[in-house]
Amino acid sequence: MTFLMQGENPSGSALPDAPIGSLLLGEQLCFALYAASRSVTQLYRPLLEELGLTYPQYLVMLVLWERSATLVRDLADLLQLDYGTLSPLLKRLQAAGLLERRRRTDDERLVQVTLTPAGQELKAHASAIPQQIVNAYGLTAQDFAALRATLVRLTDSVTASKEPTAADR
Repeated sequence: MTFLMQGENPSGSALPDAPIGSLLLGEQLCFALYAASRSVTQLYRPLLEELGLTYPQYLVMLVLWERSATLVRDLADLLQLDYGTLSPLLKRLQAAGLLERRRRTDDERLVQVTLTPAGQELKAHASAIPQQIVNAYGLTAQDFAALRATLVRLTDSVTASKEPTAADR
């Protein structure tokens, strides 16, 4: 296990102007992310209820509307979900008639997920949701892009810090 000194990144080098850790709730980045995530998810709730979807189910549908078909393992990677979480989501979406799961004939270990006609049709009903949510953010296009890029970098950095280093093995 590696322990970091204040102001160090996972590679061990000092970060310029690194924030100082604190036990004050108002200074916690994790709490700000948690509160923002809850607020945004609550915005989605009534819009998605009209479609009969939960937020995690909506994320699955977003991937399928973009790709129309994908492997379960690729879906798990894209959504950063484990199979224990993803499988029940897919089962409920299949029971609702929105997607189908089939083993690939060329490799039965792989499960392909595809949209049904009802799943494809639902896309038209969901088309206004993204803009409604973006409008509620109250961000400029530049702020939106910068925040999204920062969150992607944060996710990548935290994910990389959890990966074992040569010293941990």
